[in-house]
Formats: sequence, structure tokens, C-alpha cells
Amino acid sequence: MSQKSGHPGRPSKRAQLAERRARAERAAARKRLWMRAGAGAAAVAVVGGAAFGLLHSGNSAGASAAKPSHASTGAGAVRWAAPSDPSAATKRAGLPMLTTEGTVLHHHVHLDVIVNGRPVTVPAGVGIDEPDQRISPLHTHDTTGVVHIESPEVRDFTLGQFLTEWNVPLTTTRLGDLRTGGGHTLGVYVNGTRVKGDPAAVKLRQHDEIAVVYGTGAPAHVPSAYHFAAGL
Repeated sequence: MSQKSGHPGRPSKRAQLAERRARAERAAARKRLWMRAGAGAAAVAVVGGAAFGLLHSGNSAGASAAKPSHASTGAGAVRWAAPSDPSAATKRAGLPMLTTEGTVLHHHVHLDVIVNGRPVTVPAGVGIDEPDQRISPLHTHDTTGVVHIESPEVRDFTLGQFLTEWNVPLTTTRLGDLRTGGGHTLGVYVNGTRVKGDPAAVKLRQHDEIAVVYGTGAPAHVPSAYHFAAGL
């Protein structure tokens, strides 16, 4: 009588090989993700942050881009850093932390924040927890103001969720630690049009230009469009 080869309960060599390949592919995918995130953070460290307003429509040829807020001096300069605990901030926004970027929904918006006429840098690393190797469906890789929406499911994401992730709460009367009143106003604009109602409820749609403007008097200029890099 012939006998079966192998050991009872032990996976076949073919199954073991398939599992090793699957583990290697998962590890490679995670490595690509964190190398991408790390490269964005490294670029920030080298150049000190990307300049504000690059490629805005309406800018005259050869015009110099405004400096990011952390390079500004004088009264009114504002800097809000990326949160020290991205996972906790993402949880407050009601969003999950993922092991890899989602691919079911993938688009991008551009965010400008202007306080007292000065641009505020949107930092790299919002929504990215590098030590824990987790990432939110809403995140930033650099300081260009481009917000990545990469989700494993189709759903709506809002401006309020992203700003909560950034630790810069947004209401009709509040932006971070800034409040309206005493001549100070707060407005949110989508593609140049001011939003009515709750600004935190603004949905993040593909290639929208969103501007959050705080200060006294009417803003001198509100960006209405952004030229996204190829592939975004």
C-alpha cells in the first residue's frame, strides 16, 4: 500500500512558498509607503518647507511666491505644526488609521490657510504615524498644501476632519486658537466662492482649491484654483 508523503498538519512546500511570497509582497508595500512618507518629511527638513502659492492661477509670470509662515517674522505670524500624536488626532476626527494607503477612493485637494494676510504652512505628516506605521485616509506628504484622500472605501471626507487631524479646530467662529470678533472675521472659500453655513462640513472634492481666511477687513486675494502636479 502506498503512503502519503509529507507530515500531517504541516502545509505543503507549495503553500509555504506562497505564504512567504505573500509576506514579502506585504512587507515591500509597507516599505514603499513609509519611504514615500519619509522622503516627504526629509524634503521639508532640507528646504525648510515649500513656498506658498506656487502654481496658483492668476499669478503673474515670474512673481515670487510668498514665504511659508514658519519663515515669517513680525506680528501676526502663525505656525501650526503637525500633531505629535497623529493617531490620536485622527481618532478625534472620527477616522481610522490604516496599514497602507487606500486605493478605492483616491483624489486630492489643495488647502490654503491665510491669517492676517500671511500664509500659514500646511505641514507634512498630518495623518501619518511613522513610528506605528499607520496612515489616515486624509494626510499630507509635504508642505505644498496638497491633501491626499486615499481611502479603502467610497465615502465623504470633510475639511473639518482634516483640520481636526491637524489639531486646528474649525467652526464658524474659530480657527485653531483664533476667534472671530473685534473686527476679525473667518471665511472659507471653495474655488474662489465663499461657503455659507458650517465651514467644517465642506466636502473634499477632487482638485478643489479650498482657502481658509482669517483676519480683519476683506481679504486682498483669495486663491480660486491650483495647478496640480502631473499624476495628482
